[in-house]
Amino acid sequence: MGMGLRVAGRMAGQRIAGSGVSAPVVVAAPLRTSVDPAVRGRNAAQTMRNVSRATQQGAGGFWRSFRRAGGIVWLQVTGCFFLLPVAAFSPVLWRTRLSWAQGPDHRTFVSSAIVVTVFFYLGVTSFWRAGRK
Repeated sequence: MGMGLRVAGRMAGQRIAGSGVSAPVVVAAPLRTSVDPAVRGRNAAQTMRNVSRATQQGAGGFWRSFRRAGGIVWLQVTGCFFLLPVAAFSPVLWRTRLSWAQGPDHRTFVSSAIVVTVFFYLGVTSFWRAGRK
């Protein structure tokens, strides 16, 4: 097709220029209809790679717009789940607060304090990171 366009363009240019000389007709060589199967296989594989690459780039561009919002929502949901143990263990911590140094509920108080502290930290930092995004 490219050769035909070049010849037609050359002919049109000569006619517009008014040279009056007709352009020589160039006949394209006939196309080979029998292509080596190995070459055909390589061309098909290359075409499939190009299509696959283009599809991946298109899908990546589509999902890129949702990545930021999805990341923020993910951090907020994670923060809520981290704050659930805080809500569950805070009453236990409050009930055993008098046994903080020594007493019958000392182990319960210490373990509840550790759980509340760790999960409160994780929940708050998760919301903090979501706010920074």
